[in-house]
Amino acid sequence: MLNIQLKILDPRLGSKYPLPDYETTQAAGMDLRAMEEQDFILQPNEVRMVHAGFAMHIDDPNVCAVVVPRSGLGFKHGIVLSNLTGIIDADYQGPLMMPLWNHSEKPFEIHVGDRVAQMLFLPIIRANFKLVNEFDNSSKRGSLGFGSTGLN
Repeated sequence: MLNIQLKILDPRLGSKYPLPDYETTQAAGMDLRAMEEQDFILQPNEVRMVHAGFAMHIDDPNVCAVVVPRSGLGFKHGIVLSNLTGIIDADYQGPLMMPLWNHSEKPFEIHVGDRVAQMLFLPIIRANFKLVNEFDNSSKRGSLGFGSTGLN
């Protein structure tokens, strides 16, 4: 289990609304809540930065967090993240915010405390580049581009 430092920025989080947590025992992501001052309407094609109500410090250079949309909100209502996936580096200590985007044709009401995104923790592998003049021939694909592996 990874221990992450969490700093509450909105006092309603952890009292009136639960802290980020896994909704099921095998869930990959923790749900993040909209912790704005009040409910709001996200208009079609509007992007709004929404507070999650906390800051965190991962403090492990081998771990990052990613913030991704909740699949149900995206599929059913067109509510996703405008940057699609947000990366939180291990040394970041500021407030967590989510750029919610309504890419549907209908306004969508978001209530304070609604679960609007999810956060996953992932291992980091750092790479060093090795300069070469040619690649070895061990790859069947080589430099073949988009669609080169077919559909089936």
